[in-house]
Amino acid sequence: MGGRGRISLSALALAIFTLSQVSVAGDLSPASVTVNSRPITEFRIGSQERRFGPLEFVGGLEMTASSRKFGSMSSFRFRSPGGAFIGVADTGFWFFGRVARDSEGRPGGFADFRVEPIADPDGQVTGDKWTTDAEGIGILGDVASVSFEREHRISEYRIDSEGVEGPLRHLDFLVPAYELRRNGGFETVVYAPEDHPLTGARVALTEKSVDKAGNIFAAVLEGPRKGVFTVARHDAFDITDGAFLPNGDLLLLERYYSPASGVAMRLRRIDGSTIESGAVVDGPILLTADMGYQIDNMEGLDVWRRDDGATMISILSDDNQSILQRNIYLEFRLAE
Repeated sequence: MGGRGRISLSALALAIFTLSQVSVAGDLSPASVTVNSRPITEFRIGSQERRFGPLEFVGGLEMTASSRKFGSMSSFRFRSPGGAFIGVADTGFWFFGRVARDSEGRPGGFADFRVEPIADPDGQVTGDKWTTDAEGIGILGDVASVSFEREHRISEYRIDSEGVEGPLRHLDFLVPAYELRRNGGFETVVYAPEDHPLTGARVALTEKSVDKAGNIFAAVLEGPRKGVFTVARHDAFDITDGAFLPNGDLLLLERYYSPASGVAMRLRRIDGSTIESGAVVDGPILLTADMGYQIDNMEGLDVWRRDDGATMISILSDDNQSILQRNIYLEFRLAE
């Protein structure tokens, strides 16, 4: 496979797609974590190529830390463009930090990184994976909407400087609970722009909970287009996160796995105006990358504006707390 730290496909496949029961419940205290970073200067391994269809690779990071609380990062959102962020890990933790940058504006590392445990539906901190398997996060002001697998729900939390307490309330996710797969429920929660036809509504998408036609369940949770819709599923790729582009289109991060070839990721663009109750939405593929590229189990996605007006796409991996996987952060510029 080539590349620093590469391993056999079969070993990596086993690490990624064997259901992880890793727990850090032995220590649930908030903690600051020092993150060590190595720059990723090539997206396609062994190539200096920068342009991949409409995307220009800007830079990336491979990150490690001595704390077992670092990793398993499922979803994140920037609270300032390309800087401070908040996210959730499927081990039951919030994580906070910022992307430090070099003199050229490329990502140089994760700074000010800290974690704290997620309270369960009763407001208790137990470390129970069944109730704190967080997969998606949407942010509006100081309110975070978080989706959970296993015990399927979407919950609201208040964010403040003192930390995040128990859930404020649980939302009606509209999709019938019996349609949600145990390890394939709501993977994405994202707010539409206020000037969008969805008028700022939250959109929730499942990973691989499919209807009889094989399309992926999703829902607009409020507003004039409230209701269940589906996303066309192609080539056995599953949705792992999503974010709205400045023009109102929805960008989806998707993942594929095969024992023979390992993992792949791709980005798909959905026309935002087509999202409404009862619709089946689809759109063009912007990027596909397999293990010939610097990827891992890519799960987190966000979109932001650079100071020069460029539309930026950031992607983050979930290492499943496995020594065979990597924590990777990637940045691309979208050429509109």
